[in-house]
Amino acid sequence: MVKLLSYLLIFVFFSIIFSPARSFSFPPQPHVLKSFNPKIIQAAKSCPYTVTIKTSCSSSSYTRDKISLAFGDSYGNEVYVKRLDDPSSGTFERCSTDTFQINGPCAYDICYLYLLRSGSDGWKPESVKIYGRYTKTVNFYYNTFLPNGVWYGFNLCSG
Repeated sequence: MVKLLSYLLIFVFFSIIFSPARSFSFPPQPHVLKSFNPKIIQAAKSCPYTVTIKTSCSSSSYTRDKISLAFGDSYGNEVYVKRLDDPSSGTFERCSTDTFQINGPCAYDICYLYLLRSGSDGWKPESVKIYGRYTKTVNFYYNTFLPNGVWYGFNLCSG
């Protein structure tokens, strides 16, 4: 019986590892989102979020680029911020951490995050951390320069 159970566990393990239906990358890598239109209409109920963005020490010294953000859950709740940047305040300088207080629709278990950079300076975020009243803290690790003019990030939602 123990031998049969051992063979069964080995079979299940290898079935999961070598399954052609799934492809995992750990840690997950950001990707370009070819078509994305963030929801401009916000829900009636609003929840507070804290978004902390750390700019890499290998980024340009500062950026004047326009930075937008969209994140949400698998239930269709989405928070969209058209502009996070403010060059006059030193936002997104090299080796800096910027914290934003954002209100938006109440999301549960945030599973996607996309950033949009528009401009010619370039910018390399290291990580983005989001937490709110109804969601667990989630971290997204970029550590790469964002391409210009496209939504770039993560979708870890299942299904």
